[in-house]
Amino acid sequence: MVMQKHTVTALVEDKPGVLNRIASLFRRRGFNIESIVVGHSETPNLSRLTLVMAGDEAAAEQVTKQLYKLIDVVKVADITSEDMVARELALIKVKATSVTRGEIIQLVDIFRANIVDVAPEALIIEATGDEDKIDALLEMLRPFGIVEVMRSGRVALARA
Repeated sequence: MVMQKHTVTALVEDKPGVLNRIASLFRRRGFNIESIVVGHSETPNLSRLTLVMAGDEAAAEQVTKQLYKLIDVVKVADITSEDMVARELALIKVKATSVTRGEIIQLVDIFRANIVDVAPEALIIEATGDEDKIDALLEMLRPFGIVEVMRSGRVALARA
């Protein structure tokens, strides 16, 4: 049994309770959702969901089949093995003194991130990219003192 992260996308009806039913499906089966991102899609009244779960191929297949059974789910795909574009957004609040501010700004530039808020004692950095890029930036910022981190989770689309 080889455990890996699976990326599952779904097109779901945009109405109350849908996300709860999806989360309940995972809870009942004992699977953990590592990240879940939902937003409006290109079709009115439908939302696109990107979900990351850890498990083997059988678990991912079971979840995909169970999601199809939910009445509010229009389309489901496990795109893990497909050619896909996947990104994550992170907001990182890091301590910044007058001495360290310049070095932090250089790091932000290297990672093609943006400083979105400046305060006397801290900076808030916005970074987008794959998980490895976000992890690497966090590791480089750790010595300065990370105050808070908010990560969106994976957003993904299969390539055409």
